[in-house]
Amino acid sequence: MSTVHLYFAKGSTFSQRTRVVLQEKDIDFTSTEIDLQNKPANFTQISRYGKVPAIKHGDIEIYESTIINEYLDEVFPEPPLLPRKPGEKAIARFWIDYANTRLVPAFNKFLRGKDVQEQEQGRKEFTESLLYIEQEGLGKLSGNGSFLLVRR
Repeated sequence: MSTVHLYFAKGSTFSQRTRVVLQEKDIDFTSTEIDLQNKPANFTQISRYGKVPAIKHGDIEIYESTIINEYLDEVFPEPPLLPRKPGEKAIARFWIDYANTRLVPAFNKFLRGKDVQEQEQGRKEFTESLLYIEQEGLGKLSGNGSFLLVRR
């Protein structure tokens, strides 16, 4: 199959996730940086939402980092980044959702809050999210593998 082409923005944490997956799996890829304030006209043909990251792999076009990353893990199975057992994979998906719905929004509020009060609330939420991950995730679910829930 052809090389993966990544569409990304440097400041996008979601783009960074996909870049990490590509690099961790040692997948050859080319990339195009997208200026989110001045998107190329044809970009929405690849990313229907007009968001990054997006990939083109042969005739397949995928957007949304979580979906891209699972696709890459399935198409390029070694090294595995998600568990192979369905129950463990479901737990991993819970943690991915936790990052998407709790950790990242708190981090963004902390960094980009419109005022000191909102930034302080973001700091509090971000700290609570990190503590939860440390106690409930890393403290209980990490074994001897390189990744949470993945035994190599």
